[in-house]
Amino acid sequence: MGKTILIVDDDPAQRRLLQAAVERNGFHTRTAENGVQAVEAVDRHADIDAVMLDLVMPGMSGQEALKEIRQRRPELPCIVLTASGGIDTVVQAMQAGASDFFVKPASPERILVSIRNALEMSNLKTEVGRMKKRASGQMSFEDMVANAPVMAPVVRMGRRAAASNIPVLITGESGVGKELLARAIQGASERAGRPFVTVNCGAIPENLVESILFGHVKGAFTGATDNHAGKFAEANGGTLFLDEVGELPLDMQVKLLRVLQEGEVDPVGGKRPLKVDVRIISATNKDLAKLVADNKFREDLYYRLNVFPIEAPPLRERKEDIPTLVQRFIARFNAEEGRNVRGASEATMQMLYDFDWPGNVRQLENSVFRAVILCEGELLQPEDFPQISGLKPLLAANDTLPEGAPRAANDHHVSADHAALSAVVAAAAAHETPAPVSLYDDQGHLRALEQVERDLIELAIDHYSGHMSEVARRLGIGRSTLYRKLREYGLEEKAAAGG
Repeated sequence: MGKTILIVDDDPAQRRLLQAAVERNGFHTRTAENGVQAVEAVDRHADIDAVMLDLVMPGMSGQEALKEIRQRRPELPCIVLTASGGIDTVVQAMQAGASDFFVKPASPERILVSIRNALEMSNLKTEVGRMKKRASGQMSFEDMVANAPVMAPVVRMGRRAAASNIPVLITGESGVGKELLARAIQGASERAGRPFVTVNCGAIPENLVESILFGHVKGAFTGATDNHAGKFAEANGGTLFLDEVGELPLDMQVKLLRVLQEGEVDPVGGKRPLKVDVRIISATNKDLAKLVADNKFREDLYYRLNVFPIEAPPLRERKEDIPTLVQRFIARFNAEEGRNVRGASEATMQMLYDFDWPGNVRQLENSVFRAVILCEGELLQPEDFPQISGLKPLLAANDTLPEGAPRAANDHHVSADHAALSAVVAAAAAHETPAPVSLYDDQGHLRALEQVERDLIELAIDHYSGHMSEVARRLGIGRSTLYRKLREYGLEEKAAAGG
């Protein structure tokens, strides 16, 4: 997790002093004796995170080296050092792109502050740039964290998919980053910079699927007060990402198949079809082949979508990426929340590495978010991850049948129901410690199934921070069923607020 600082100074004694001061604060170092070596080091070593550059050196000066480094890696922060020279020299260096300067000899505290400020500013610029690329549909595979060996074939297949307009089906567990992979495929294709429209097929009410996907004209049905283009029209010229495509109702699957075959959509109430040029990338965490066998998904649509399958591995199979993911999440949440967390302690990283991450990258992201908010120092500590470091079973200890409590006549069914509900609750728990769901009322009687179900759904929304796909998967129900129950139990506002 340690950052690497390149120290450039022609004075061996100064290099050693700077190196000792930097390494004492937990950073790694590389050294160079002159400007030429500095430029070569930046070219050769991609792990360099910042440069401390002496301005006055024989041969290639610090000013010239700074210019060359900025041309090669404009995002790399450079701190200029000077023992002589007037303010004009420093101003020129700052205008050339230096992030800070100080006069030698400087105190270790001053050096540390300068390095940390430079790295924080670099992280902020990187995150802003990444968000701009995401918004403009220009994300690339370089923006993905994919250093683990298991990710190499994923990136390779993604690059091949980007070279054509072939339909892509991305499979994998919930939270593995299927949408990010889809965005990278678009960003590496000829459609980069064009619309990237996401449709969560499991979150659309069944009676609105056709209107949302294909659009409608004014007056087509009650409430249609204006024309609505639909997601296919919005994505015209770009990419339409159909997330959780396995949740689409069968009648909509027929219409989707026609759009894919004919390249045109029929708005609800429209008089003629509209031509669209859309690249389809779909994703699912379900086994579509099994759904086809169970007659829950159309076989012809399955073959139409599954032309170029890519499987995204779970986080437990790519743990080599955890340090980089953690650092990236910390940088983003620092920027968003105005925090100043520098990283994670060794004990924390070991704990995160040992954890199984059933919710994958999304769970890691949410856990780091909470930890950044809880953190009271510069490094995330294990206690900042209470949902991981202090695991407890979800059901309360008194949720076994109370002694002397009245039992139903068919007691074996009650026991079976209790075991089934306990299993569902335990599955929803993942690895946090929320308030327990009680199965019994104050008199020791079993609560109504609807009451327990409502509490369980509410708990799952809190536990998974409002990520409805994960809530549905953990509870073993479809997204459309989940949203119906949210309406029935009055939990829509809680779900919209993210728990």
